[in-house]
Amino acid sequence: MKIKVTNHLPYQILFGLCICVTYLNIYELTFAVWFFTILLTLKRRYSITLLKYIFPFLAIFFIALISTFNYDNYFYNAIRDITYLIKPILGFIVGYQLCRSYDCKPFQTIINTGFFIAVIHLGMIIYNVIIYKVINIHELRALTGYFSDFEVYALVLVQFQNKLQLQFSKKKVILFMIIIGLSSFLYLSRTNFIQYAILVVAMKGYFKLTKKSLKIFFYFFLFLIIGYSFVYNTNPTRNGKGLEGLFYKIKNAPIEAFKTKINQDDYEDFNDNYRSFENIKTVKQVSAEGIGGILFGKGLGSTVDIGREMWTNDGTIVRYEPILHNAYMTVFLKSGLFGVFFMFYFLYVLSRHEKTSNEQVKNVNLILIGTMFFLFVANWVLLGLFLKLDNKAVIIGFLLCYKEFINKQQKIIQEN
Repeated sequence: MKIKVTNHLPYQILFGLCICVTYLNIYELTFAVWFFTILLTLKRRYSITLLKYIFPFLAIFFIALISTFNYDNYFYNAIRDITYLIKPILGFIVGYQLCRSYDCKPFQTIINTGFFIAVIHLGMIIYNVIIYKVINIHELRALTGYFSDFEVYALVLVQFQNKLQLQFSKKKVILFMIIIGLSSFLYLSRTNFIQYAILVVAMKGYFKLTKKSLKIFFYFFLFLIIGYSFVYNTNPTRNGKGLEGLFYKIKNAPIEAFKTKINQDDYEDFNDNYRSFENIKTVKQVSAEGIGGILFGKGLGSTVDIGREMWTNDGTIVRYEPILHNAYMTVFLKSGLFGVFFMFYFLYVLSRHEKTSNEQVKNVNLILIGTMFFLFVANWVLLGLFLKLDNKAVIIGFLLCYKEFINKQQKIIQEN
């Protein structure tokens, strides 16, 4: 694969670094890399649209900041919350600043970065399977990664490379599809499967309601019902190997985050529906603070007492959780219902785009609309843009800036 040295190469390398660092699962390092990238790539001008994307998260942060003075929260926890709550803002700015001109080739940059991550992931899987004989799906995911939203973006962009006018050779397309596709599948992440379906539907323009799109959705939901019925009737075991482990997770998916009654003394019920348990505890403990807590939350540094010590995926033991799996509930804890309102307001802003005849702008809009629908789901199960492993804010900022350059270029052409 030939590498052409251009003025954009340093920024493309920085983009890859800002994405790849999130996979190390060391938030302090991610925060440092993103912060210094911002300092290295400052621009003279920023758009109103970028400020619209940032505003909801600033509102969430300042509501939590003001609420903090009503509670005696630990200072360390408050500082940690500050870094988590401003993470989406940093991501937007990083992505926006790394797109330097109309010729920055954002789609190729995302695909190349995704390909690199996929190669590393497949290498880790092969190493653990061959050297350590790890074949249990739960153990393998713990060692090699639970999900990779970024690779799914790269996969979808490769799939629609003709529509995006990327002009890849047939061999390159096949290579990317096999490597990135196989890597994405082997995470066996239900959320990534949903993400892939949403982005494909978005890229085909089916979120615009027409007779054709309604027909597509009908068959899609019919397929889901039939598929789920098949998985349910296979009766997969909880600790099954390979696809059986995935089938069990799919079987449990419809109730995992929505169950209202959980037997805490039943390990399997408690563990399989832990997201629901967190939600129940959060609502009860915030509501106990009265109307002030419900509307404005418990501020920076607030935690949820889950009533027992639990092991986390990071290998630590916690009882008082500062961050939950659910982004809506996390914001409800910190900033109350007003904070949750701004979460939905951001999704609204992300879905609103000007009408255009430019195909490149249309494609960027479709990706951002797909991202909005996916975030609606991801906020419920994986903490959304606040998750320390998440890098979608960088993608959003990157594509937003690219769209602005396209519009600027088109305006110049029309004036001449």
